[in-house]
Amino acid sequence: MAVQGKGFFIWKIPNCEAGNPAAIASAASAAGLTHVLIKIADGNNAYNYDTAQAYDRVPPVVQALRSAGMQVWGWHFVYGNDPLGEARIAIQRLLQLNLDGYVIDAESQYTEPGKATAAARFMTEMRSAFPSLPMSLASFRYPSYHPQFPWKTFLDKCDYNMPQVYWEQVHNPATQLARSVQEFKALTPYRPVLPIGPTYKTGGWAPTENDITEFLNTAKSLNLSAVSFFSWDECRRDLPKLWPVIANYAWTGSGTGSLDLPYQYISALNKGDAASVANLYAPTAVHINAARTVQGQDAIKTYFATFLNQLLPKATFTLTGSSGTGGSRNFTWQASSSKGVVRNGSDTIGLLNGKISYHYTFFTITPN
Repeated sequence: MAVQGKGFFIWKIPNCEAGNPAAIASAASAAGLTHVLIKIADGNNAYNYDTAQAYDRVPPVVQALRSAGMQVWGWHFVYGNDPLGEARIAIQRLLQLNLDGYVIDAESQYTEPGKATAAARFMTEMRSAFPSLPMSLASFRYPSYHPQFPWKTFLDKCDYNMPQVYWEQVHNPATQLARSVQEFKALTPYRPVLPIGPTYKTGGWAPTENDITEFLNTAKSLNLSAVSFFSWDECRRDLPKLWPVIANYAWTGSGTGSLDLPYQYISALNKGDAASVANLYAPTAVHINAARTVQGQDAIKTYFATFLNQLLPKATFTLTGSSGTGGSRNFTWQASSSKGVVRNGSDTIGLLNGKISYHYTFFTITPN
């Protein structure tokens, strides 16, 4: 089952709406969530299970969320010291709970020597038990920072990739998310990226409301089908102003209908399709750059075919700033491709009836 839209990770059920399943489902539904991910295991142990009272807190929450029309996934923090034991508890929990999918949260422990073997054992057991259950890896945002992590071993047997794009201590979610997607596109195998954003505070830092909006806008401009946030517990308790930002954000699948024109433009560029870009322009629009001026949709389409296929093939584009209202927008952007990078994109567009009527662009391509 495909994952689309907005989701939240639940860490400790008692810390979410006081553990009330109906209240959790009501809050999720009101926020427009399409999926909720509940921690079901930690290492070799069941999680969100009250051992003192022999009471599993997960099933009633699953039932309430399902009744409200949401997908419910389970997530599991794994250490890799006993991969077969961790697989056994995961299989047990998944059979008990009948969930829509399973997320493997593998982090620094899996950068230790010998953990590739543990990952192979774990994933073999999991896929033997559940050949078709959707599974995802949730790990570091930049694979280049963690070359010793067994990326291929996990992703070979996963359907999705949920990198933890946590922009701690800074406020540049667009840049970090674009880089994460670009790096994973260079890995084999590539799995659809469904990023996780932060809704917690640490060391005096916290994401801002603007950060969250920028993260969501960037995910849509990159044509990602879904995003999630970690965690429900901390957001509601520590950063309650972020919840309505996410709740009020209109996510309509992977489309761009609710996005402002600069985001639609960057989204079209990320598709790599000149026709999609040209469709954003009025029939008699003018496009101006340092080398030439072209007019009309057909000429603009030809320009972008060269731009996307020859100058910056298979590039990832990132909107880094946008301003303006009414009929004018100014925005900045960056791009990364096998043939070069752009760090100084600066554009002005004029709008008429929701289409671009004129477009001035300035950028330089620096070879790799």
